[in-house]
Amino acid sequence: MVSYKIIKVKTPDFNMDIKRIKGMNDILPDEAIKWRRIEDICRKVFMGFGYNEIRPPVIEKTELFARSIGESTDIVEKEMYTLTTSKGGHITLRPEATASILRAYIENSLYVQNPVQKFFTIGPMFRHERPQKGRYRQFHQVDVELLGTDSPYADIEIISLLDYLLIQLGIKDITIQINSLGCKECRPVFQKSLLNFLQGVNKELCQDCRRRINTNPLRILDCKVPSCKKILINAPVILDDLCKSCNDHFNRVKDGIGALGIAYKVIPGLVRGLDYYTGIAFEAITDNLGAQNAVGGGGRYNGLIRELGGPDLSGIGFALGIERLLLLTENNRGEDGDVLLPLYLIALGEKARELFFNLSQRLARASIPNGFSFLTKSLKAQMKLADRNNARFALIAGEDELSDGLVILRDMQTKFQKQIPIENLFENIKNEIMEAEVI
Repeated sequence: MVSYKIIKVKTPDFNMDIKRIKGMNDILPDEAIKWRRIEDICRKVFMGFGYNEIRPPVIEKTELFARSIGESTDIVEKEMYTLTTSKGGHITLRPEATASILRAYIENSLYVQNPVQKFFTIGPMFRHERPQKGRYRQFHQVDVELLGTDSPYADIEIISLLDYLLIQLGIKDITIQINSLGCKECRPVFQKSLLNFLQGVNKELCQDCRRRINTNPLRILDCKVPSCKKILINAPVILDDLCKSCNDHFNRVKDGIGALGIAYKVIPGLVRGLDYYTGIAFEAITDNLGAQNAVGGGGRYNGLIRELGGPDLSGIGFALGIERLLLLTENNRGEDGDVLLPLYLIALGEKARELFFNLSQRLARASIPNGFSFLTKSLKAQMKLADRNNARFALIAGEDELSDGLVILRDMQTKFQKQIPIENLFENIKNEIMEAEVI
């Protein structure tokens, strides 16, 4: 893990060249609009399925992640941002959200009134790994959890929710890959046969896989090194060792998502990067992201709530990276994402500026987004601003228009324009915007 100490820092000189930390990105206003679109669609979809938003803190006690994720995982061993406090304790910027949500579920006794709870959260996570396209050291995830039941219907709903969300985001060509990782009864049988196989090919494996043989052999199945992938083609298959209960559960989930028309493929070597997964594991895969083709994924984690000090209840969930969703949606935004502002106000002269400023404030208070330039600019310059903001309409007024008691409303898409009386201007413009259905 990456460790830091909390220290007092002198105020830097103002002439210092301070830049953002490697792997951390500024989300600038033009990009933030795209982020909000994704977040708004996520919230709408989740709430439609009956999930409630929860917002746990971004920093937790280190042992929460060590116990839940697994001390032998790459995340805990090498990627966590851990701080040593002044009293010698250790706290960590969250590398994932499930552990924090379960801690909140347990600590606040949310299971008492109703054990079955549905949660989602959207926010930043932190891992010290090599930055690359769509993967950063501060990254953002959408996380969904269904707690308190081991019913196969819960698995089916979670996978259905993931599939439906990607459809609503306009992401195409998605296949759900699915596997079962077994339970505490049948997984040891598979692990034994896997370990025997791995020890026989030990010298042919990469350095990381050789290290994992005695710490986390299941993770070797997820190795991306081509030579290891070739060797693992002949590895034992966990589906061959499932107990009756796990096999029946797996079949019911497959039948359930198939009945909903969800495209899926069984991948016997599919494992997840966190130790807490049991039973169903799944990923959403696309061919539009290159080698890193997973959009998101998740699985079941029966036993984890008990491991963290709560009751013996089950859980299942998934997570999606927002940065990766943006890569998939930037060229597929849909008509609702093309208009950033319903209206841009273009004022020429001080009287027009006073009129339009007051109108801008009234429109904003009526939840009608609009743009207004505080700087004195020409008509051409302000039209460019309207165009740059993808405004649907531009409202234009100069001295001549004001003397006639009129303003001009221009449709920026069709180029059609018409005159609007200044009398009752707020109501007139509000009606025009509502009729155009751009908000």
